[in-house]
Amino acid sequence: MIRDLVIENRTCRRFYQDVTIERETLRELVDLARLSASGANRQPLKYILSCDPQKNALIVQCLGWAGALKDWTGPSEGERPSAHIIILGDTEIADSFFCDHGIAAQSILLGAREKGLGGCMHGSAKKDELSKALGIPPRYEILLVLSLGKPKEKVSLNLILDIAAPVTGPE
Repeated sequence: MIRDLVIENRTCRRFYQDVTIERETLRELVDLARLSASGANRQPLKYILSCDPQKNALIVQCLGWAGALKDWTGPSEGERPSAHIIILGDTEIADSFFCDHGIAAQSILLGAREKGLGGCMHGSAKKDELSKALGIPPRYEILLVLSLGKPKEKVSLNLILDIAAPVTGPE
């Protein structure tokens, strides 16, 4: 079952914006992240949840959507995400977050997929502008933003069969 979720979990950038996601659903997804591995079990990650259309509009303005698609500025009105989870690092708990936020994001996105939702993981964002717009205290570092919604696109996976071939050095 986990294999199926991993295969189905592709980045989605266009959504049915009118399909709402309840705050409780976002809490359930963050709970999956909370239960995931954390370096030295420090658990330095904190989360901002948004399913509010006005707050979502502020968030969307600060996101980078597809670096490889230079002429695409993101989804149009009606195709924007209906929820966001912002993953923060608490610098009073740790000064380095290793890969904790990647593990947390993957857990959240797999949980979203299981619920029939899609998502996009944003490492590219106007983080200072977003922090200011949302009033995030300076002790918190924005690490990733996850955009979530009911997928409006079907993304397929092209498997590369020899990716698991061992890499060997000179003998």
